[in-house]
Amino acid sequence: MPDVHALLSASSSKQWLHCPPSVRLQEGFPNESSVYAQEGSFAHEICEYKVRKYLHERVKRPQSEEFDTEEIENITDVYYEFVVGVIEQMKRNGCEPLVLVEERVDYSHIAPSGFGTADMLIVGKDENGRGLLHIIDFKAGSGIFVEVDHNSQLSLYALGGLHAYGYIYPIETVRMTIVQPRLENLSTFECTRQELEAWGESIKPIAKLAYEGKGEQKPGEWCRFCRAKPVCRACAEEALALCREDFLDLDDGAFSEDARASPDEESDLTAPYNADTDTPVFKQPGLIPISELSAILPTLNRISSWIEAVFAFVSSEAINHGVPIPGYKIVEGRSKRVFTDTKAVVDTAVANGFTDLYKQQLITLTEFEKMMGKKRFNELLGAYVAKPPGKLTLVPEDDPREPVDLSGAPDQEFAVLPDED
Repeated sequence: MPDVHALLSASSSKQWLHCPPSVRLQEGFPNESSVYAQEGSFAHEICEYKVRKYLHERVKRPQSEEFDTEEIENITDVYYEFVVGVIEQMKRNGCEPLVLVEERVDYSHIAPSGFGTADMLIVGKDENGRGLLHIIDFKAGSGIFVEVDHNSQLSLYALGGLHAYGYIYPIETVRMTIVQPRLENLSTFECTRQELEAWGESIKPIAKLAYEGKGEQKPGEWCRFCRAKPVCRACAEEALALCREDFLDLDDGAFSEDARASPDEESDLTAPYNADTDTPVFKQPGLIPISELSAILPTLNRISSWIEAVFAFVSSEAINHGVPIPGYKIVEGRSKRVFTDTKAVVDTAVANGFTDLYKQQLITLTEFEKMMGKKRFNELLGAYVAKPPGKLTLVPEDDPREPVDLSGAPDQEFAVLPDED
């Protein structure tokens, strides 16, 4: 998989379309990876391997002791089966489709120096015999539900596909599909070629501003992966404004008595708030009705995301670059004891009469499948396989999953997913 990214990348297009200067503002910040990104990259490699194997290409399965798990096998199977289904359907529609895996596409005619890599680009015919371009994108994550409707990342890939193959194939319709198995998100958006090209023309001025580092800074949900977020003044001002709006009562006098009155003065909790002298306190959550709390949830995600980004940036500056942080210091966190010489440990323990040193564990379901093959596995062990229900999670109403009937269900703690894409 290519690891080079354009300045105006398709994957970050939601960010630069809403906040054009952000791509230049974040240039000086390192693009650090995470374990989630590494897992996602490996999952994409497995997807690529499975599709290329179906296409009878000579490929070697990617290996990873850390990420090659049963869950990765299952979610990549969902993607593989969908892709194969699209290809086979096009064949039934009366054509031999053009199938391109991990295809680099160029959309620099829309966004300066713009290019990206589409997971799947398929050109063929739809059910009515019309020329069809189908872009399929795999998402391994579970934290953010990715909307496909007018998705800018897939739209740019499609524009790149049209630019490369639109003059060879009579493409009339464009389909874009998101395959996000962990959130049961398999959704498709369709538009005409003319509609997509019109959208491309409409964003050219914004792309030009973004490339030049011009335009207005505009904070929003698209700031999530912006590397400049920790030091972005627009983000800070918005987060603090949201705090004041949702959690502080600046009109009803809900402030600390100690902050309001000197030892010799009587406290007046109904006096107007003075931003220069008064210290605000938070509203009591127990007094906020559920209807108001539900309206605050999207705000909580935005604020917490900004706070986490600020702390991570400042910590990195202090730990990795030696920047002093007033009022803070660097200390060692907790650690676990480890053996420095495993062989010596075993030899010493055995020599002293301790022999029960190892645990025996059943191999995983995925390892059984690899050993037996899926068909044989299903024949022999399929009756003993079950998929338990997932942990209950609170999500926004527009999430496509069916709601759970909670009548008679025991109380439990709930996780809250951010309302972002």
